[in-house]
Amino acid sequence: MTTMRDVAKLAKVSTKTVSRVFNDDPHVLPDTRMRVEAALRELNYVPNAVATTFRAGSAPIIGLAVPDLVDPFFASIAQSVGRVAADHGMSVSVTSIGTDPLIERKIVETTLSQSISGLIIAPVTTDQSYLRPWIDRTPVVFVDRTPTNVHADSFTQDNHGGALSATELLLQRGHLRVAFIGDTLTQPTAQRLEGYVEAHRRRGIDHDDRLVVLDVWDRRSAAAAMAQLSALEDPPTAIFSSNDRSSMALIPALKADDLAMISFGDFPMADMLTPAVTVIDQDPASLGILAAERIFDRIEHRHKRYRRRTVIPVTLVERQSSGGPRSGAKGARRR
Repeated sequence: MTTMRDVAKLAKVSTKTVSRVFNDDPHVLPDTRMRVEAALRELNYVPNAVATTFRAGSAPIIGLAVPDLVDPFFASIAQSVGRVAADHGMSVSVTSIGTDPLIERKIVETTLSQSISGLIIAPVTTDQSYLRPWIDRTPVVFVDRTPTNVHADSFTQDNHGGALSATELLLQRGHLRVAFIGDTLTQPTAQRLEGYVEAHRRRGIDHDDRLVVLDVWDRRSAAAAMAQLSALEDPPTAIFSSNDRSSMALIPALKADDLAMISFGDFPMADMLTPAVTVIDQDPASLGILAAERIFDRIEHRHKRYRRRTVIPVTLVERQSSGGPRSGAKGARRR
């Protein structure tokens, strides 16, 4: 394998000069740069990642830890992070941490022990204090959830406001029995439930706790949730689904019921269903870009002051499933 020393010998310069040329240092003389670049091409030099890690103290890798890569929301975040990392000459190590807090800690600490350059995380734990020993030496950015018991940057969407808007629309359309369906009552589902409750309170309506059903992850749990709601003496006429995964699981169960529905989170083919599904668009791609850019800002400017918590607005994309006007599959956008 060609080494930097081999390139330096061929170009008749020091290894330090080769390194400066390879890293595009502007203070190298033009003639010297040409000789080194010619030697790099002739020898087909590729940098040794292990050596680079040893010299820099960290690997040219960004870690990304999310609950579930099958979820379109987190898959979109991962794609955006990968693009930004590639622009900075780094790769991304992606891992799914599932829903078990104990497994999350084990996976994340193992990832951090690999001397990565930074970590982007969407945690499932309610306490991330286990990150304190790591956070001073490795930039950490939270995405989709805010940190608890540790200081770090975060980029989240307006969970409360989006849920408030969605529920208000259903109530305005005359759906006074709106069910809330979600997964686990942690961030961000809890914030969305608060928005749902506030929408009822603003209209002077006492929401029925029996209309709140959690632990909906797949088709089986979605079917059970719908059966539970349908069995009520006064069943719901509309569903607010608090995340895209629950929404996708609900679609088969909703076929037999004439219920309005809004999903917090867009998902593949949502606009092609009949009726097309009204959604709260979270723009996960932007979340991924912002989180990745902050990571690289932190790497380059370790002590610079930034706004720690950034909340991104969400958009209500109105389609047919909420009882809105039939103006095409894409519908109209409302803030």
